[in-house]
Amino acid sequence: MGTGSVVKGGTAAEAAAGSTARSAAGTAARDAEPAKGPEPAKSAARTDSAARAKGAAPTAPCRSTPRPRADALRNRERIIAAARELFVEFGPDVALDDVARRAGVGNATLYRNFPDRAALTHEVVLAVTSRTTLRAEEAEAAEADPFAALSRFVHAAADERIGALCPMLSGVFDRDHPDLLAERGRLEEAVEGLVARAQSAGRLRTDIAVGDVLVALSQLTRPLPGIACQGIDRFTHRHLQLFLDGLETPARSELPGSAATLEDLRRS
Repeated sequence: MGTGSVVKGGTAAEAAAGSTARSAAGTAARDAEPAKGPEPAKSAARTDSAARAKGAAPTAPCRSTPRPRADALRNRERIIAAARELFVEFGPDVALDDVARRAGVGNATLYRNFPDRAALTHEVVLAVTSRTTLRAEEAEAAEADPFAALSRFVHAAADERIGALCPMLSGVFDRDHPDLLAERGRLEEAVEGLVARAQSAGRLRTDIAVGDVLVALSQLTRPLPGIACQGIDRFTHRHLQLFLDGLETPARSELPGSAATLEDLRRS
């Protein structure tokens, strides 16, 4: 081929120049790239190892837990509320179909949330105990007079249907479950505080104990299961006030027996 011959799109010299330019550009691009670090798993392992060497806790992998849907949470709350009402009215052996019907959900929804009666009963006890503790704390914060705080709590606890606890805790039930023990401890501490402050202020008779308050409260807020008396709930707060009047000082009578303590209740 003569010097004037072409190489597909240009002279041989032009082709050689283009190749050189491309090679230089590639080298510059590689030089400009950031240095690649170690693989993520190896990097995390080295980080955890360094953390342990310094006495710090290793970095835990971040996992996302799906949050329950709002309608699923509402259904669960409705089931617990319905069970609380029916346990008060008819006892803890009420048909679970009736609970689902009262809650306005299907049986499948109930069993999806609570696979058996024990699971539902457990959640009802926790809910009632926790909500009643909150009412005791609210009463103490809202009332300067210790006896007024105790009275406020008693009426609020009735509205929480605390009477539902009595038949459940006396039946086949895991009374020593850690969740239940923790909630029960909080409730007992809150009510003990209300009683102690009212007695220290000279407003509450001293021959009673916190167990007397809880026993009377559970009995006066729970009708006999299956009774035919309709609308009996409207008398609850009236009778609670009669009970509270009997707790104020000066005492008008001497009580038989000894005061009911929390330990007496646990043994019963």
